[in-house]
Amino acid sequence: MILTVGNTKGGVGKTTLAVNLAIARAWAGRDVWLIDGDRQGTAQTAISIRAESGRQPGIACATYPDGQTLRAQVQQQRGKFDDVVIDAGGRDSTSLRAALVLSDVLLVPFQPRSYDVWALNDIAALVDEARSVRDGLRAFAVLNCADPGEASSDNAEASAAVADVPQFAYLATPIRRRKAFANAAGAGLSVLELKPPDPKASAELSALVNALFEG
Repeated sequence: MILTVGNTKGGVGKTTLAVNLAIARAWAGRDVWLIDGDRQGTAQTAISIRAESGRQPGIACATYPDGQTLRAQVQQQRGKFDDVVIDAGGRDSTSLRAALVLSDVLLVPFQPRSYDVWALNDIAALVDEARSVRDGLRAFAVLNCADPGEASSDNAEASAAVADVPQFAYLATPIRRRKAFANAAGAGLSVLELKPPDPKASAELSALVNALFEG
């Protein structure tokens, strides 16, 4: 599967999710290729830290912020991997547009804030463009950095707003605002690898992985 984690809005936690998803799939025995499509190179930095610390399983990672290069490399090498996870930059970029045309699944994380919800319409237009040239792109929106409270009104209002953007299916597997996610990604880890473990964070990530790859 080729999965892109993307949004035209920055600051929604794309890289943290992409790193966590890639490592979780590697732990499941899959050959995974993580592509950093952002010029900031944060995902590449996280995986470099992981490699330097000798953590296993290792994750293949490359940085292709240019859409033409990303497209060419994925087309040439996709057959070598079970799963390709693309971390696209937080803007309407050539790498994001190239990733959408190549991907089987788009995951759009958004936070429970008005600006994030409004931005869904921007990337929805890109989804329409990608679907006009390639059939089969499935697009999902997931609440990221959600308020910890189960009954948060902000979470509920944000998730309900996705219904107004028909290009996306809403995944009822929110990732809540927990230090474990930031701490893990900064060390090149998944929350599944943290010691001591955070059972709630691990359960949330596992639910998201199952919804994307097993659903």
